[in-house]
Amino acid sequence: MESCPKEENVENFKELLKEENLYLITEEGEQGRLPVLILSTNENKEQKRPAIVFLHSTHKCKEWLRPLLEAYASRGYIAIAIDSRYHGERAKNLTTYRDALVQSWKNGDTMPFIFDTVWDLIKLADYLTQREDIDHSKIGITGESLGGMHAWFAAAADTRYAVVVPIIGVQGFRWAIDNNKWQGRVDSIKAVFAEAALDLGKNGIDAEVVEKVWDRIAPGLASQFDSPYTIPAISPRPLLILNGAEDPRCPLEGLDTPVSRARDSYKAVPENFELIAQPGIGHQMTSLMVKEASCWFDKFLK
Repeated sequence: MESCPKEENVENFKELLKEENLYLITEEGEQGRLPVLILSTNENKEQKRPAIVFLHSTHKCKEWLRPLLEAYASRGYIAIAIDSRYHGERAKNLTTYRDALVQSWKNGDTMPFIFDTVWDLIKLADYLTQREDIDHSKIGITGESLGGMHAWFAAAADTRYAVVVPIIGVQGFRWAIDNNKWQGRVDSIKAVFAEAALDLGKNGIDAEVVEKVWDRIAPGLASQFDSPYTIPAISPRPLLILNGAEDPRCPLEGLDTPVSRARDSYKAVPENFELIAQPGIGHQMTSLMVKEASCWFDKFLK
C-alpha cells in the first residue's frame, strides 16, 4: 500500500489532514452499526471532490487501509473505509467472522460472506450522496480479496459507484465447482465447509458441499449473481479487474466467460474495461496493482 502515489508537494499535509470517524445504522441489530473512517484535506472547502471507498481483506479492518486513504487524500480525494461485517469494530474476537459463517450455514438467516456487507455499501452510498463536499457522480470503489468481492458486487447492485477496481477478488464460482478448482477459495474460509460436510454426512469437502454452502450463505453466488452475469452488469461504468495470473483463489481460466461477456457489453466504450492479470503472482495485492488502480481512478475521476 505504501507504493500508492502521493502528492509530494502538499505542505503541512498532516496539519491539513481531516479525519472523521462515524457510524451509520444500516439495519436493526448489532451488525447494523457500520463504522466509517473518512480522510480528506481541509483545502478547497467549497469545491466538490471525488470520493473512493476502500474495502479490506479477510481478518483486516478499516485502519489497515490508512496508508491508501492518506495517499488518496493527499491527491484531493475524499477517502473512505469501513469495517465489513464481523470485522474490526464489528468483531468481538478473532473467531467472530468464522463463527458467523458457520451460523449462516446452520441457520440461513444472515449472509456474512458478501451480501450483508454489500447492503452496508448501498446504505453508505446513501450517505455519501448526501454530503455536500462530494461530487456524487464521481464515487469510486475498490478493495482487496474479500474487499474486492465486496466492491464488485456493490458496484453491480448500485450504479452510484461510478468507477470500480476489484483487486484479487473477481472469480467464477460456478466455473470453480464445475472444473474442480474450488479448493483455493474454500481453504480461505474452510471452517464453514468442514461443518457443512459433517452435517451432510460426508467424509470430507467435495463439490456438492461447496455448492450447498454457497447456496446457503450467499444464494445465487454460483448462479445468477456469479461473475458471468454481474461483471457485465457494471457496464458502461469504468471497470478495471486486477488479479494475479497464478491466483488459486481466483483462477484466471474461470474469468474467460465473464471477461468475454464484459467485452461485449463494453463495445460502445471499450476503453472503460480492462483486465490485468499480473504474471507469476498468486493471491497477493502487489505494488503494480496499487499503482494501476491509482491511475484508473485518476483517469476517470479527476
